[in-house]
Order: sequence, then C-alpha cells, then structure tokens
Amino acid sequence: MADLQAPRGMSDLLPEDEASWRFVRDTTERVAGLFGYSLIATPIVEDARVFSRTSGDESDIVSKEMYVFEDRGGGELALRPEGTASVCRAYLEHGMASRPQPVRLYYFGPMFRYDRPQAGRYRQLWQLGAECIGDPSPAADAEVIELQHTIFRELGLDDLVLRINSIGTAGTRRAYVERLREHLRPHLDTLSHDSQRRFETNPLRILDSKEDASLPAVREAPSILDHLSAEDAEHFATVRSLLEAAGVAYEVAPRIVRGLDYYARTVWEFEPPSEDGAELGGQATVGAGGRYDGLIELLGGPPTPGTGFATGIERTLLNMHERGVEAPSTDAIDVATIPLGEDGPAAALRLAQALRAAGLAVRAGAPGRSLRAQLRGANASGARYAAIVGDDEAARSVVQLKPLLDDGDQFEVAVGDAAAAVRAR
Repeated sequence: MADLQAPRGMSDLLPEDEASWRFVRDTTERVAGLFGYSLIATPIVEDARVFSRTSGDESDIVSKEMYVFEDRGGGELALRPEGTASVCRAYLEHGMASRPQPVRLYYFGPMFRYDRPQAGRYRQLWQLGAECIGDPSPAADAEVIELQHTIFRELGLDDLVLRINSIGTAGTRRAYVERLREHLRPHLDTLSHDSQRRFETNPLRILDSKEDASLPAVREAPSILDHLSAEDAEHFATVRSLLEAAGVAYEVAPRIVRGLDYYARTVWEFEPPSEDGAELGGQATVGAGGRYDGLIELLGGPPTPGTGFATGIERTLLNMHERGVEAPSTDAIDVATIPLGEDGPAAALRLAQALRAAGLAVRAGAPGRSLRAQLRGANASGARYAAIVGDDEAARSVVQLKPLLDDGDQFEVAVGDAAAAVRAR
C-alpha cells in the first residue's frame, strides 16, 4: 500500500461509485427543476464570519468542527461546514431580494467538518439541499418538505419517516426554555456531560440528545407544542394540512428542535423506520430541514423569511444500499476500437472521431498490443462492438465489427456506414 492516503474521514469517489452518485445528482436536478428551483453553487471556502455569525462562536460547528485557516492576505477563511449560510450570503451579495420572491435555489456539493468519522458521518461530506427564501407562509414549508420527500421517493427511499415539529418563534422559546429548565433541574445529575453543559447554554439541544433520549427526565419533558402562541399553532396546523393534501405522511415529534435562535416554527427530519435507524449507529437522520427567518438578518441583511433542507449524500447512499436499491447503469460503451499494424492506429482514430460525432460512446484501443489482448480489454469494458482496423482495413476504408454481447458473426462495413450499422444492430 502507498504511504500516502486520503485524509482521515475523507474518501475518494471511484469509477464503481459513479452510477450511484450520478443517480442521486441527476434525480435531485430533475425533481428540483420540476418544482421550479434553480441551481446555485457557492465557493467551498467562505469568510469564516459567514458561519460564526449564523451558528455562533460557541456552537459545536464553529468551536469544534470547522476547518479555519488564514490566507496569505491575512483573512480568516473556513471550509464551508454547511450550505444554507453560504446560499443566504449569496442571496444578499447578489441582490436577490430585488427578484420576484420567493427565490427558489438548490445545491449539491461537499461540506467539511472536523468530526469523529463513522458510518454516515465524514469529515468531507456531500450534501444536496434546497432553500426557498422570501416567503413566510406555511405553504413554503410544505413545498420544501414535499420537494425533499419527492427526491427520496424517486431514489427508492419511499419508506423514510417524516417527523415534524414546531419550535415557535424566539419569544415562544424563551418562555418554554425557562419551563424546560425547571423540569430538568432536579434531574441534572442523571444527564450526560454534554447535556449538563447545554443546560446552561442551550437546553433545547438536550431534547434531541441521542445519548439521553431514553432517560425519564427527557422523555417526560414538557412539549413545546403546548407553549406555542396562537399564530405559531396556526402556522403549524396549516403546514400539516397542506402535507395531508399533498399525500405526504408525517409524524408529529415534539422533541425535534434546533439549537440556533434564527430557526423559527417548522422543523423536520427524515429517518428510516426505527428498526433500520438502530442499525445506522445513531446516524439515522438522512435529511433535515427547517424555517430560518432570522438567518439573513444575522448576515447583515433585512429581516427575510426562509426555509430549506439539507440531505447527506453518503447517508442517502447508505440507506439505498441497506434496501437493495440499485442505481441505473451509466451509459454503456458502444464501440471499442482495436488498432492493428502500421496504418491501423491512424484509421482507428479517425473512425472513433466519426462515431463520437454520431453520438456513440467509443473506447479507444491501445496500439501495439495483440488482437487477442485488445479483444480481452474490449470485452472487459462492456462494449457492444469491437471495431477492428488493421492495415488492410485502412487501405480499403472499411472496418470489421465484432459483436461482443452476443454470438453474432463478425462483419465488414464501410467506415462511413459504421455508425448506422452499430445503431441498426
């Protein structure tokens, strides 16, 4: 083995992975387009303040997980740990508020977090996501949830469970947090170290702690749904009604929360059925989303409503594998050329150009190898035909076409008729 390897928690995308990755990417692009969403691609590196302002200096992402470095100009840059803040920065920078609202965007790309690698959690992780910016209505939440649900369904993950909740607005949460602290205070010594720390800094996060989920103190905690304002409750009821009208099944899950103040009202997660979720070692959530009405204001913009989701590509592929979902094969090779002799290579090159111009996929053979060796390579490539071009064929402007996927006989055609012959047969 070579002494140089990919960094821990980061992996190579190999040719054998292409079909699955292409399937996820192409499905995302197709479904997002059907919903009227347009592609946005932001830089892999951002000004570190994009994330420190939105996530907070004390958050796990900023304080523990973000890759931060100083560039040669003295600026502090960060490898993006998530996509939403970058998209909102681009929304502000490019004046998208002047466009017809809402602005609907989707993205697909790598994110980076210095985390403990495990199945479904990596230091370079790929995400797909969508953002609907500029619409405060429950309909925007329902649309984004339906978009994410449709992507999963089209990928063959139609058994994922949608769990939704409302965390109200900032005022709602302040009152609820005090009620939650009162409930948890007598049980503080039974909680994990992380939850004890969060009791003072961010008690809402205790509710979604995987480590403490089974503790009576957490299971019996008061529900935030009982503390919503009338407006918050109406918003959540409308989201549920719209999901039901769209035929999107869901479960209400009061312990789904978000630890950042810019989140508001609707939040959700897609998870495998419980028996499958247990097999994923706690990394059960395949995709999650929520409304973030306060985020753009933290970036220096005016108050702007937004809602969106992110989905981990690796976790999606892991769930597809668990269910035996196979991606469609990538386009097969139509013809593998086999150049022989002195004049064959140049003639085979011209033939390959003509076939590609006609829309056929061509794998070029390596001159100087024997016919037998080149046929082995052509068979291994999965090509439908081998196109044999030696000195005699070059002199007569013909090619010998040999079927490779069946027992058909080898036949000769003029070079100009080769593309039509491949298609016809």
